[in-house]
Amino acid sequence: MQDDLGHPVAVSHPARRVVSVVPSLTEAVASVDASSLVGATDWCTHPPQLEVRRVRGTKNPDVRAIVELAPDLVIANQEENRSLDVERLRAAGIQVWVTRIETLDEAFASLHRLFAEALGWTPPPWLADARDQWSSIPLGQGPRVLVPIWRDPWMVVGPRTFTASLLARLGCEVLPHDAGDRYPSVDVGVLDALGADLVLLPDEPYIFTDADGPEAFPATRSTLVSGRMLTWYGPSLLPARDYLEQILHREATGSGNRH
Repeated sequence: MQDDLGHPVAVSHPARRVVSVVPSLTEAVASVDASSLVGATDWCTHPPQLEVRRVRGTKNPDVRAIVELAPDLVIANQEENRSLDVERLRAAGIQVWVTRIETLDEAFASLHRLFAEALGWTPPPWLADARDQWSSIPLGQGPRVLVPIWRDPWMVVGPRTFTASLLARLGCEVLPHDAGDRYPSVDVGVLDALGADLVLLPDEPYIFTDADGPEAFPATRSTLVSGRMLTWYGPSLLPARDYLEQILHREATGSGNRH
């Protein structure tokens, strides 16, 4: 079998020892069999009670520690993890399944393959439920939104990204829609002048707060949102649509606080 990038992967099914270096996928795996997880990154915060060996971060995993855990499979992501670390693990004889997720539909397809092919498990019910939840297209046009993910320098969600695809399914237009980069770096003054209706400020990867972020957009309405609901592609997809639609409705009707 081959992962999302076409690399051959050989795993005896079902997988019993798994290391995940992607927070979204850690939560997804744990939703089916948390006992199979033997390692995860420091950023894998869900489920909160998960007790496994921590192997540092997504961009600097402790390759030696992962090898010592002798996993049947390591689960990675093309965007979240460095190809260098993937190659180092493979050179050490570790099987690595790399996912590629840039759209909402790709998330559902990739997660199904992860469970059914890579892990040899029955895909969980929440995956089909979430797919149904996101299948409908909204009536009418939603707001034009900006989604910063970092500051100093300011970086925002651009085109060809999972988050932009997810918001588009809600009828939103993500600005700047003509950016060449998937996560462009743009001067904050330029961002505030783009004419967005709303700035969504997530709590990850940069932790925006009431006192850190909204003040940079005096010309644009802004609101804080859960980064997990906006950028994760695991079980959080099930409640994410209602959560985000409520925020968009609240801001559209002006019933929320202007930050």
